[in-house]
Order: sequence, then structure tokens, then C-alpha cells
Amino acid sequence: MKFSNLVRQHAAALRALLVLTVILGIGYPVFIWLVAQLPGLRDKADGSLVEVNGKVVGSSLIGQSFTDADGKALPQYFQSRPSNAGTGYDPMASGAGNLGPESIVDTLGDPALPADDNGYKPSLLTMVCERSDAVAELEGLGKDAGTRPFCTGGGVGAVLSVFGPRDNHGNVVHPTRVVSVNEPCSSTTTPFLNTYQNVRVECARYGEDYSLGLIVPVRGSAPADAQVPADAVTASGSGLDPHISVAYANLQVDRVAKARGINPDLVRAAVADHTEGRTLGFFGEPRVNVLLLNMDLDRLYALNR
Repeated sequence: MKFSNLVRQHAAALRALLVLTVILGIGYPVFIWLVAQLPGLRDKADGSLVEVNGKVVGSSLIGQSFTDADGKALPQYFQSRPSNAGTGYDPMASGAGNLGPESIVDTLGDPALPADDNGYKPSLLTMVCERSDAVAELEGLGKDAGTRPFCTGGGVGAVLSVFGPRDNHGNVVHPTRVVSVNEPCSSTTTPFLNTYQNVRVECARYGEDYSLGLIVPVRGSAPADAQVPADAVTASGSGLDPHISVAYANLQVDRVAKARGINPDLVRAAVADHTEGRTLGFFGEPRVNVLLLNMDLDRLYALNR
């Protein structure tokens, strides 16, 4: 190839690079920024930020935790759903817990180590059971109100590992040993079932492998429709969902009203005012933005104790 042709080709490539850089690297971003400044779009383009007295307190698109320094729920505020994003609603660590319906067996912790560093990992089922009991206690629903199907009275997954000979379908025909895999042995442990098919149920011991047994979740007598809604005990896929269901919001009305010293009807009316319908009329379910609702309550009804 002649040197002159090589120069022309490189010159053409350089011109194309400069033109595309101006159009796509400068012109297009500037055009999009100008469009974003149009009335009705600017707030959304800036992140849907929410201010109180000139101070940014959050975004209407990202949830928050309304807890004290120890992580305990502040009674005067509506509580958001659980979050697996970082330590909770961290926009830099958005993500799910990656635990699905088959996550029903806990990883037991080493009893010789401190509780916060003993390797214990709860299953999704146990997390749901624990959260349901905690919500029921917070909302003053009474004893056993947080009980859900497949949960023990102690708030862990009601799951057995059943050992014994099996038939052609994999079912244990004559159990020889039964272990409650999510209830570790201690001086006070009593398994949620005394016997299973006439075999005494044992508590689980750290370090033992129960995976060779048939894993059997036990439904129990809890009603199918739990008092505590599903979104109160499960996180969203992103971990940043700012909304809760109308059912979960209504569940919290009495507590919030009591903490603020106002009539529950006033809080109920605020929930109704902040209830958003289905997107485009048919996507999703009606929902309540927790941050906007709590801000409105602070504006209208300061604590009155």
C-alpha cells in the first residue's frame, strides 16, 4: 500500500472520530440534558429528590429504613418492607438475597462462638417466620398472630429431616430417625413436634449432616391468609422499593396513631391520600410510598404525647 493511501485512510478515520465525538460525546448528551430541563421532567431527571425545609431527605424512588440507632422501628413512622441492599436500602448495593422457595434449611451456628460470628445463616423460610413474628409484636396483634404456615412457634422454619428406607418414589416408608433441622439443641430446646409417624423428633446438632434424610416441611395449623402481609416479611428484587402494600400500611395505622397521639381515622385518611393505583391501570397492585406518607404525617401531625 502506498504511503499516500495510508495517510488518506488514517485522515478519514480521524475525521470520522472527531465528528462522532462531537455528535455522540458532546451534542447528544447536551441535547438529552436540555430535554430533561423541560417543565415536568426536571424533578425526575434530578432523581425525584424530596426536600424538607430546603434539605434533601431522600428520593421518592428509593425506600428508607425508619429505625433508631439500634435498628429498632420508630413507632411514630410507617415501616418499609425488608431490604437486602447492603445494610438496608443502600443504592450503591442494590440487589436481592438470591434465596428462593427451596431455601428452607438453616445453616446452624457453632455454639462455641459468639452469636454474631458463629456462621449461622437463616434460610428464607426462617427469615420470613422471624419477620412475621416481629411485625406482629410491633403492631400489637397478640400472641400467635404472626404465625404462618410452615413456621414453628419459635419463629423458625418447621422442617424435618426424615431417615429410613424409601420406596420407588423416594418417600420414606418406615422412619427410623427424625430431626427438626432448624431447631438447634440446647438445654431448653423442645422440638415443635414430639413425634412424627410414631418416631420421636430430635433437635439438630451443630456439625451433623442431615441432607441424606428426606427434607419434609410441616405446614402446621396456621391459616392460609396470614395477618401479616407478604411484603412485610420479604424484600423486593432490587432491595430499594419505596412502596408497601395497602394491607401492610393499614396494619400499621393504630401504632402510628398511638405514637403520634392522634385519631387513627386521621392516619387512615393519610394512607388513602398516598395510595397509588396500578401503573397504567393494570400493572402491579395499589401501593403506598412510605417516605412521602411519613413526611406528610410529620407536616400535619407532629408528635403529640
